Amino acid sequence: MNQTDSARPQTTSSGTSHRLNRRRFLEAGTASLALSSLAPHVFASAKDTPKRVGLIGAGWYGKSDLWRLVQVTPVEIISICDPDQNMLAEAVEIASQRQKSGKKPKTYGDYREMLKEHELDIVLVGTPDHWHALNAIAAMEAGADVYVQKPISVDVREGEAMVDAARRLGRVVQVGTQRKSTPHLIDVKEQVIEAGLLGKIGHVEMCCYYHMRANGNPPRQPVPDFLDYEMWTGPAPLRPYDGLPHRRWWRTFTEYGNGIMGDMCIHMLDTVRWMLGLGWPKTITSTGGILVQTDGKSNISDTQNATFEFDDFNAVWQHRTWGTFPDPDYPWALFIYGDKGTLKASTMRADFIPEGSSGGKPLHFECLYEREKYPEDVDEKDNELNAAPATRRHMLDFLSAIENRGRPVADIEEGHISTASCILGNISMQLGGRPLNYDPEQRIVVGDEEATKLLRRPYREPWEHPGVA
Repeated sequence: MNQTDSARPQTTSSGTSHRLNRRRFLEAGTASLALSSLAPHVFASAKDTPKRVGLIGAGWYGKSDLWRLVQVTPVEIISICDPDQNMLAEAVEIASQRQKSGKKPKTYGDYREMLKEHELDIVLVGTPDHWHALNAIAAMEAGADVYVQKPISVDVREGEAMVDAARRLGRVVQVGTQRKSTPHLIDVKEQVIEAGLLGKIGHVEMCCYYHMRANGNPPRQPVPDFLDYEMWTGPAPLRPYDGLPHRRWWRTFTEYGNGIMGDMCIHMLDTVRWMLGLGWPKTITSTGGILVQTDGKSNISDTQNATFEFDDFNAVWQHRTWGTFPDPDYPWALFIYGDKGTLKASTMRADFIPEGSSGGKPLHFECLYEREKYPEDVDEKDNELNAAPATRRHMLDFLSAIENRGRPVADIEEGHISTASCILGNISMQLGGRPLNYDPEQRIVVGDEEATKLLRRPYREPWEHPGVA
């Protein structure tokens, strides 16, 4: 990068940066990391046989993940499962157009029936959060490697069981925390953090101020014929049906997930942990609740703070689903503070701001788009154009781990740490904001029997929880 004016921030060119990264990575022999940072190419297996793929959950992100996989490797989409027949039909039609064979995948309303045939190499899990553990473990037991969306679980015991299953069965499990495969964030990690530009890090902040908390009072209605609501609900409590739960509506209820903490904090916490090489927080404390948006059925918090204590600093989370953004350029972001400068980073951009006396130069990083290379991205319904390049690289990393029987960049254990930490934040809030110290070896909240009991949610019969009581 040439910089003639020190007062102007340096702008990282994704194309130039990735060519430099490719040379460094190849020289170092780190092929798996290279797959995450290079421009996508078609992954060619040494066995040269298309992977047989199944999708459980044909909603928004389930389909999005599947189309990204199809873009980077030859696959045969064998089967798709969803309890909504309309959603299932749409996914099947698109799949027949996207895959080279033109075949329509088999369809199922029950994932157990889909997995009985034991014919899948890869299973993608794109169901609502309350299904992730059962779907992923069943797929592993059926012999498949798994790509599961975040958060991996709705309670800590589910996450423990998922890690145990992956290790016991020798499965590769990639979690959809694709920030680890986001090109400009890979550059940030290398060029700012690993280069030592921040100096001594003393504090981290993370936030989400999107107005994304669905709310309202729709009336109870008859369940439509095309939806198997009993199957959609599965192990979760059966709420009175008040409209299609897809996309945003189910996320507004704790019956199915962990609110904004489980949806958005996990991404930023996971990114901070990856960037800074952090493991489990020592202590987690959280407060908040429904403080402003008190009308409507939603039972997730509209305001929440959480502190994750690590050895040398705290990482503090805040979300509000109301009001204005403190920094309009970074409404969902992380901020790392060092004695030599500050890093602001999001899915869209990043900025390094040097401390005045440090002599450092500002750096600016832009999100990579690949509209020209993948024109189908532009026309795809509800596609997140900024996330598509990251997900493609995430899929390449997943495929490399499958080929080498190694662990991917977003291995299930890393996904468990980030997911469980956010769940523990919610438990802390539920218990009045008391600090929680989870011991991953003993699998207890140290000195807190009440909190330990909350690590496992009750399942609705006849579904059986995969974790210990």
